[in-house]
Amino acid sequence: MNEMVGAHLIGLSSDMAIMSLLALSAYLLLLVGKVSFGQQAFFGLGAYASGVMSAMFHAPLLFALVFGMGVGALCSWLVALPTMPLSGLNYAVATLAFGEMARVALSLWYWQIDLGDGLVGPAAIDGFRDIRWLHENDVSPGQFFALTMFVLFCILILMLRSEHTRLGVALRMTGQDETLAATQGINVSRLRLFSATVAGALAALGGGLYAHRTTYVEPAIFDPMLGVHAVGYALLGGVGTALGPLVGVLFDLGLLDATHWFSGWRMVIFGGLVALFLRWRPRGFLDERLVHRFGSMFNAKRYP
Repeated sequence: MNEMVGAHLIGLSSDMAIMSLLALSAYLLLLVGKVSFGQQAFFGLGAYASGVMSAMFHAPLLFALVFGMGVGALCSWLVALPTMPLSGLNYAVATLAFGEMARVALSLWYWQIDLGDGLVGPAAIDGFRDIRWLHENDVSPGQFFALTMFVLFCILILMLRSEHTRLGVALRMTGQDETLAATQGINVSRLRLFSATVAGALAALGGGLYAHRTTYVEPAIFDPMLGVHAVGYALLGGVGTALGPLVGVLFDLGLLDATHWFSGWRMVIFGGLVALFLRWRPRGFLDERLVHRFGSMFNAKRYP
């Protein structure tokens, strides 16, 4: 019984780390003033691309994940080129439309090869099975959990350390007032393209990890609600720091979904809270004001 509980917690924690990467990708775009409902597309492209490399071409996991990130970054950059000039609702709808285009395209993609013990590869609407690199290389769920946490930790530290750099300040300034940012010499268009590209890579990395953890993906997984949740995590947890999206993931997956205390009401509660936060705390729980207050308290204790 204890082993079953432990395995469940390890799987849940791995999923939370993976979803945190998707949430951070949405957060990066929110930083520059863009709401994207299409991050699930890059999550799915990363899942398929990394799965193709490891399952069909026997590439090492690291190479497969990096390849998936490259595909996600390239596709996100290509999508951002024509859509970034759009503002507000127009941009959000454009990203949603691309997310659905990607899902439909994956549901039509059939490419399988015979590796001797059966066909392997994307099978259109039936999905992509037998992404078994972890099993073939005797990687345990605990080891994979450690890997996902290490990846998330490294990315989180990098993002936190960059918040007070010139780049981090420029990103936040662009999101809050692009006209003022432009007058300060910031190339707003280029910075937003950069943010979208990195966001696509992060989402694709999460997709690659997800595909290898589950060994099976299908287009239906990457529906619009996945993208809505990614934005919701960032809006609920807060955009004042990169820790905010993780708070949103912890609340949804770690409390509402995992505990089953609110069985059947998860989506109602989560959506209702996001709506309330948008009205009363539009920058989320960990907004800039609260983060600044925590920082002031820490500095006061450190330097009395």
